Amino acid sequence: MEISQYDEVYALWQITTKRALSRADSRENLEKYLKRNEGMSQVAIMDGRIVGTVLAGHDGRRGFIHHMAVLPEYRRHGIARAMARRAVEKLKEDGISKTHIFVFRDNELGQSFWPSIGWKKCGDLTVYAFDTEGNEDEI
Repeated sequence: MEISQYDEVYALWQITTKRALSRADSRENLEKYLKRNEGMSQVAIMDGRIVGTVLAGHDGRRGFIHHMAVLPEYRRHGIARAMARRAVEKLKEDGISKTHIFVFRDNELGQSFWPSIGWKKCGDLTVYAFDTEGNEDEI
């Protein structure tokens, strides 16, 4: 994935992962992410257009996948599986042995996809988030 593909990638996310989008997905932030995790994020191109995406990166000890997305008309062709495999391979090359993805509870596609390719659900975790924008009185 390259920042020059941002507009097409973001348009795909508007179709596939819209509710997961936030300020963190701005062009500026994505450019920083891609530079920090060079060569790990990918796009799948078919018929001359981007049909799938995966953001992959790590914090030095754990890998993370974000915005795994495939256009509906291109699903069930192994694109997501191939992108997930490559993302994990790239993370492994960087010394990362464990990778996580956050999946909305009601995301039926995601809830069935990840276990189908060998990922294990961490039922004992709850994710909390803190937005530093507008929360100066907190912490």
